[in-house]
Amino acid sequence: MSNERLLSVLIAPRISEKTARIQADHNQYVFEVATMATKQDVKAAVETLFKVKVEGVQVLNVKGKTKGFRGRSGKRADWRKAYVTLADGQSIEFGAQG
Repeated sequence: MSNERLLSVLIAPRISEKTARIQADHNQYVFEVATMATKQDVKAAVETLFKVKVEGVQVLNVKGKTKGFRGRSGKRADWRKAYVTLADGQSIEFGAQG
């Protein structure tokens, strides 16, 4: 797989209280990925970009919410996220440490 394709698979890490708890308990990391990305694409991208060993990938589609604004109804975009399980002893650092 080409480097351009690998870079386009992962959009951003999802960081929240829930993902921090999953990371601590199960050594899983959550990423927002391209809507057409497969499990194999996500695994290859994470292993190549972060130099870690991936044990498993679970991918799911998140439906966009319907919201109202000034009497008009609108819909947020659908997106896709991936739960990536790393091998024991592996970790990914996001950002600089204080």
